[in-house]
Amino acid sequence: MARISIEEMKFFAHHGCFKEEAMTGTHFIVNLYFDVDTTKAQSSDKLEDTSDYQAIYHLVKDEMKKRSNLLEHVAQRILKALALKFSETSNAEVKISKMNPPLGGGVVGNVSVTLRSEELS
Repeated sequence: MARISIEEMKFFAHHGCFKEEAMTGTHFIVNLYFDVDTTKAQSSDKLEDTSDYQAIYHLVKDEMKKRSNLLEHVAQRILKALALKFSETSNAEVKISKMNPPLGGGVVGNVSVTLRSEELS
C-alpha cells in the first residue's frame, strides 16, 4: 500500500457565506492524500496499474467549480467523488485552505478545513 499525495493544487473559486465572496471569489489551495495498492504498478511501470493523478486532479478541479458556502461541504464532495470514481483509493484526506479570508478586517493568511474519508458516515 502506498500513500499518494497531490499537494498545492491552486484554484480560484467562489466559496463562502458572504455575498462578496460569492461575487468576487478568492484563491484556494487543496491538498489530497489517499492510499492505493501500487504493487502491480511498481513492477509493470504502467499508468493503468495505479491511480491516474491527472484524472484525480480534474475531479478536484470540477468539485472546486461548484459553489458552496462552507469548505466542509466542498471537502465532503471531493472525498465522495474520489471514492465513487476511484474505488481503488482508501483512507483519503483532503485539506482545503482559503487564502486571505475576510475575517472582520483582520489579516489572516488562510483558514483550512481537513476532512478524512472515515469521517463521512
